[in-house]
Amino acid sequence: MRLDGRIDTQLATQVWDSALSTSWQGVPVWFHGDIAYGNLLIRNGRLDAVIDFGTSGVGDPACDLAITWQLFEGESREVFRKARPLDAGTWARGRGWTLWKSLIVVAGMTGANPVDVKRSWQVIDGVLADHLAWA
Repeated sequence: MRLDGRIDTQLATQVWDSALSTSWQGVPVWFHGDIAYGNLLIRNGRLDAVIDFGTSGVGDPACDLAITWQLFEGESREVFRKARPLDAGTWARGRGWTLWKSLIVVAGMTGANPVDVKRSWQVIDGVLADHLAWA
């Protein structure tokens, strides 16, 4: 699938390059590896459980930041970001990780349904916009 014309490929490349230009310098931390809306169980409007720990490990927490763009929008996204005491490099890697995951879906590599593809396009748009705003 060609992305030219659908997204700003230069901006997407900037997101990716920013992610690759930094690395986690803190102590390794536990991460889930796939904190996504499909792995969060909500009951009565509140988080009840997190499932699918198949990619959990110890290392860089940036991979768990994808939920920032998958679940939150606008002011709630900014509140979430401010509540996480992470440096700019970690957020850059989080944007890169999220962009990668979303591009896999929109490129048809996961066999995702149309709802997930549409949602992934929205996530990509959010990542690109936030790269400009936060970088």
